Amino acid sequence: MTVTIYDVAREAGVSMATVSRVVNNNPNVKPQTRKKVLEAIERLGYRPNAVARGLASKKTTTVGVVIPDVSNAIFAEVARGIEDIANMYHYNIILCNADKRKEKEIRVVNTLLEKQVDGLLFMGGSITEDHLEAFRTSTVPIVLCSTADETGTMPSVDIDHEQAAFDAVSRLISEGHRKIAMITGSLQDPTTGYARFQGYRKALEKAGLPFREDYVRAGNYRYESGMEATRYFLQLKERPTAIFAANDEMAIGAIHAIQDAGLRVPEDISVIAIDNIRLAEMVRPELTTVAQPMYDIGAVAMRLLTKLMRKEHVDETRVILPHELKVRRSTAPAPAG
Repeated sequence: MTVTIYDVAREAGVSMATVSRVVNNNPNVKPQTRKKVLEAIERLGYRPNAVARGLASKKTTTVGVVIPDVSNAIFAEVARGIEDIANMYHYNIILCNADKRKEKEIRVVNTLLEKQVDGLLFMGGSITEDHLEAFRTSTVPIVLCSTADETGTMPSVDIDHEQAAFDAVSRLISEGHRKIAMITGSLQDPTTGYARFQGYRKALEKAGLPFREDYVRAGNYRYESGMEATRYFLQLKERPTAIFAANDEMAIGAIHAIQDAGLRVPEDISVIAIDNIRLAEMVRPELTTVAQPMYDIGAVAMRLLTKLMRKEHVDETRVILPHELKVRRSTAPAPAG
């Protein structure tokens, strides 16, 4: 039979209110009484009913997290930051994978809100009007994590993707590269994919270099698309001396396509990217990349959400964290000629 709070109270010889105070860590309980109640709980194997407690307090101490691709290492690192801060503030996490599909993202958001979560963290791609409509129905705080809405009205934590791309391409230009290709992500995503593409174009423009459409290929952030785009660049009559990939996974695909063609990285073609996943240091040559502070993005987003859930004062609801260029062995000065 299920052990109830009444059974614990009877076993410990105290009132049910006293048991409730002990279970909820209320300080207004004498140490000796607390010890008796805890011993009774252990003897009987009592577990508080989280649903009942939630109904009484109108809080579930649960946070929903929508993640676009659970298999992607970059999002796994964000999730770790989220969970560490959630544990610190005694919140449980419900993690939902949305497969980078808008209709599933919106469905998952609505499902989590129906489950009465106390707050929601959303990681995804482009924030559309359909997303914003779903967010508007929420009665609990929502924070965008590693993304942002175009209007800047939603609380969010991210990096400046355009500046990160600008810094990566500027590094190549400073090493004498004039023929720089780009493997983009989705240009339909204004806050990440298109922003990184814009950073690439602005770096070229600032250096007085022409923008060439044949030096741009769209990828899907996956290794295979990086290989495919690079094979296209290699067959051009005037092949690039450097490739900027919108993420590390596509950059690693680029490195392998170059090596498969009998060429060398970086002696023949330099490769640079954004993200700094663990594989960036495992590939040979090690990948030069702009590091996103993925753990910090998750941790800061979760801390911002706790403040909003607890109605604490918040100075800034749109947080931009710094990025850092990690120079490794996949880039070098442009080859002569």
